[in-house]
Amino acid sequence: MPIGGQAVIEGVMMQNGHRVAVAVRTPSGRIAVRDLGRPPRFPRATKVPFARGPLRMFEMLSLGIRALNVSAELSSGEEGEMGKWAMGLMTLVALALGLGAFVLLPNYLATFTGIPQRVLFNLAEGGIRVCVLVAYMYLISRQRDIRRVFQYHGAEHKAVHAFEAGHGASAEAARGFSPTHPRCGTAFLLLFVVVAVLMFSVLPAEPLWLRLAGRLALLPVVAGFTYEVLLLGGRHPRAWWLKPLVLPGLLLQKLLTTQEPTDDQIEVAVVALRHVTEDAAAASASTTS
Repeated sequence: MPIGGQAVIEGVMMQNGHRVAVAVRTPSGRIAVRDLGRPPRFPRATKVPFARGPLRMFEMLSLGIRALNVSAELSSGEEGEMGKWAMGLMTLVALALGLGAFVLLPNYLATFTGIPQRVLFNLAEGGIRVCVLVAYMYLISRQRDIRRVFQYHGAEHKAVHAFEAGHGASAEAARGFSPTHPRCGTAFLLLFVVVAVLMFSVLPAEPLWLRLAGRLALLPVVAGFTYEVLLLGGRHPRAWWLKPLVLPGLLLQKLLTTQEPTDDQIEVAVVALRHVTEDAAAASASTTS
């Protein structure tokens, strides 16, 4: 599987297969690293096209919440890691909020358009869904703390770009790369919404229960297709036929969800990357104080 990551509070989480590490800049200025790696829940399914997308999405959501919890602990210097039950509950709450905000709410708002034609109604709902997603990202991007997270988001992308270009885990090389990446979660979300617009457009508009049930049933299909497109985009970034699908996600990253990082932030991302791509001893030696 390709290397992935996520910006967290004052740091970066990196994943390389079952190897996962969170690196965080502590209040004292040093870089603290914690290993979050564990065997994948569905090792064989990660090799099955279209089936791996929904599973990967759920695993990344669960792992992302764990990483955020660890980063909050390390960046504040206070211990307080969540238990498994609390982590599972938070994952379910995050899923429920996501479904409510980006599936059920747009469908409800579309009923006020009064459009009787099925395809046009579903397309209007899709347009509302895109607007809700972009508005949400814009609003959170206005917060100062979130802007720092978006800087770490850019640092994560720069480090991954440099590694994929053959420069290894190098902060010096990472500085010259773009803070946007075609395999980013932002690109996934936006492409997911666009694919959902197209797939949901053929579903019946009435009755309400069938409309909602059809959307929920199609979500794994949408996730599977979206994930495969992003994998292709990451492997063939210059393919002309993929650019229309990847470009909107890159633009959204550039405008909202990534910021140009500082050298200190790039250093944190590189330390996390070394922990998942090199020997633990070598990675530990690279941690600065």
